Amino acid sequence: MKRMQLTRNEKGEWDFIGEKKDLNKPLILVFGNRLVLESIPVYQELKDIFENAHIVIGSSCGNVTSQYVEDSSVTATAIDFENSEFIIKTSNVLNTDLDSFKTGKELIEQFPLEGLKFVFVVSEGSFINGSKLTEGMKSVVPQDVLITGGLCGDSERFERTIASYNEEPKEGEIIAIGLYGESLEISFSIFGGWTPFGPERIVTKSDGNVLFELDNKPALDLYKQYLGDKSKELPSAALLYPLNVQIEGEEQSIVRSILNIDNDKNAMILAGDIPVGSKVQLMMTNIDNIANASEMAVKRANKNRIKDSELVLFVSCIGRKLVLDQRVEKEVEEVVDVIGNVPTVCGFYSYGEIAPFNGENTCRLHNQTITVTLISE
Repeated sequence: MKRMQLTRNEKGEWDFIGEKKDLNKPLILVFGNRLVLESIPVYQELKDIFENAHIVIGSSCGNVTSQYVEDSSVTATAIDFENSEFIIKTSNVLNTDLDSFKTGKELIEQFPLEGLKFVFVVSEGSFINGSKLTEGMKSVVPQDVLITGGLCGDSERFERTIASYNEEPKEGEIIAIGLYGESLEISFSIFGGWTPFGPERIVTKSDGNVLFELDNKPALDLYKQYLGDKSKELPSAALLYPLNVQIEGEEQSIVRSILNIDNDKNAMILAGDIPVGSKVQLMMTNIDNIANASEMAVKRANKNRIKDSELVLFVSCIGRKLVLDQRVEKEVEEVVDVIGNVPTVCGFYSYGEIAPFNGENTCRLHNQTITVTLISE
C-alpha cells in the first residue's frame, strides 16, 4: 500500500507532506473546512494532480494527519492499494423519499457482498438520522463485514455539511467505500473518556431523536438547570455536556450529543434516537480523560494484529475537540505515540462516529468518541 498526503496552502497550492510517490489508481480521502470547500474547485484541483484517482470529499470540524489537526484548510490522503480493490457507492438524502433506515439499507445493497471485508462511510451530517442510517446498513451487511466512518461536520456553525465522490461537494451526499482483498487485515476500537454524573432520569416523551420529557418534566428545563450560567451558551455548550443513554434491552450505554435546542417546544434535538423508557444521565470530561481514551483506543485496535498497520482511519467528535481546545493535537499525538510514525494517519472531527462497540461487529452511531480503524494489506 502506497500512501501520500497533501495540504492546500493559503496561496491555493497543494503541498506534499513527506515523500512524493508515483501512484497508479489511488483512492483520495479529502477533508476540509466547509467554507473553504465551497469556495474552491477542490475536486478539479486534485483531479489535475491525480488523473486516475477516485476522490471522496467531506466537510469536517478539523482535518487529521499524522502531524497536525487543521481547522481552516483542506487535506488529502492518497492511498494506492497494491493487493486489494475498492468499490465506491453513493446516495443523497435530498434526492430521495427514503427515510434514513432505507437509505442505509439500499446503500449497502449496492455492493457485491462476496469478498467484502470493510466499508468506510463518509456521510452528510445535517439531515440524516445517524442511528437509523447505521441500523439500515447493518440490516443487510454480513456479520463479518466491519463498517466504520463518520458524519461530516461544519465546525461549530451547524449550518450545513457537504460531501461528494468524483465531483465538487454538495449537500445531502453519503459515500460508502467498500474494500475487497484476501490479504486485508482490518481492526478497530472505540473509546469515550466521558463520565456520567448526577441523577439518572427516565425518558418519558420523545420522538425519534427529539427529547421532550425526562421524568414527566420538560427535558430542556432540567438540562438548563444542570448547566446553570452555561445554559446561556446553548446550543454550543451542549457539546461539552452530552447524555449517557441506556436503552432498554441494550447491554451497553451509548453517548448522545445534543445538536440543537427548540425553545418553543422545550425540547432537545440529539444526534441519534432516544427511545421512551431509556435511562439518561449527564456526562462531563477533562483533557486527560480525552487523551487517555485515544491512547486506549489505538492500543486495543493494535492488539493481536498479525501485520503492522499501514493506514489509520481516525474519526473523533467535535465535542472532544472543544474540550481539548488548543491542545487538540494531543489526541492525535497519543495515537502516533502508540502506533509509530510508519502508518499514515488520516481522518476528521465529526458530528457523529460510526463503529461497533468494542467486542462487537455491528455498526452503531456514537457521539463524543474516538474511533480508530487500522488497515494493512
